Amino acid sequence: MPHSINIPGQKVSQGSYSAFLPAALPPKLNWTPRLIGALSDADRLIGRLAGEGSRLPNPHTLIRPFVQREAVLSSKIEGIQATLGELLAAEAGAIVDRSPEDLREVGNYVVALEHGISRLKKLPLCVRLTRELHEKLMMGVQGHQAAPGRFRKIQNWIGKPGSTIATASYIPPPPGEVEPCLAAWEKFVHESTLPPLVTIALAHYQFEAIHPFLDGNGRVGRLLITLFLIERQILPTPLLYLSAFFEASRRDYYDGLRAISERGAWSDWLEYFLQGVARMSEDALSRATRINGLLAEWQRKVSGESSNNPLRVVELLGVNPFITVNGAADKLAIAFTTAQRAIERLERTGIVRRMGDAKRDRVYCANAFLDILEEPARLKPADNK
Repeated sequence: MPHSINIPGQKVSQGSYSAFLPAALPPKLNWTPRLIGALSDADRLIGRLAGEGSRLPNPHTLIRPFVQREAVLSSKIEGIQATLGELLAAEAGAIVDRSPEDLREVGNYVVALEHGISRLKKLPLCVRLTRELHEKLMMGVQGHQAAPGRFRKIQNWIGKPGSTIATASYIPPPPGEVEPCLAAWEKFVHESTLPPLVTIALAHYQFEAIHPFLDGNGRVGRLLITLFLIERQILPTPLLYLSAFFEASRRDYYDGLRAISERGAWSDWLEYFLQGVARMSEDALSRATRINGLLAEWQRKVSGESSNNPLRVVELLGVNPFITVNGAADKLAIAFTTAQRAIERLERTGIVRRMGDAKRDRVYCANAFLDILEEPARLKPADNK
């Protein structure tokens, strides 16, 4: 049952400090005209993305570059600096000037999200799945705080770099309260009768407030948003990601979460979250439509030739705009020289260009595709272009 008064939780004394224990969801919501309007806008635009996105010629091709973009932006919020270009280039076999640790952490996000999507066929969104996501996310990551797939057994806190528990801006529940809090969180996710977008907005706050792991809480929490939208069949494919919105408005993101814990500012958070869904639905549809148009244009440029290998290489570019001759030869099961001729055909057409001046192991990039993926997120409605 909703709470009759809007208290987000309580401080529990732990001797020298007080930790925050969030109240069980849902809170009593104040359905203002602004909030209703934000929900209506978000529902309409995510519905449009679901409908038009599924009718695109190759939505499944786009899933992987969109997943990788989300991985980069969600990781960037946590201070991991690998770029999308670096991640894609490294995956294609290029040598990039970025620490393997950063690339691994971002790559792990892709693995975790793909694992989560696969697991939803057998498992609902639940505490067990959050542990599996965390295990995939933190596998092979250096540092004593990783503890893949394990809930914390010690008190953690949030604050500026170098802060102590005495100067922390937020102290999550004591370790003994983590699993009871998560059990209540899971119950809410399964039983909520609120509109789905409101349910996941509240669940995202609650997960971050519980902060059940020593590291990776923000990324797991953002993974759960995408998985929820797929589980509830709000989206047929994972085209919508909110990390781009959260990263572009990072201060608002953290302020919104903190304002709930401090003063129960649920409506402000919901409006912000729903605005993110609306803007990123428009953004995803715009990107997907332009990428599909680009791929179709490239296919027209190289179709009708004696060999269909250039056409097959264009299909590979839809998954990753970076390509090497060895990579193309392996994926298409063709000879190295055959792959080389196909890529050189694309180079003459202006579809790809060679990166750097290496004589061996050349890397090529379809820059027009990469540019669309790397564009900053648009935070204003599409009408205000």
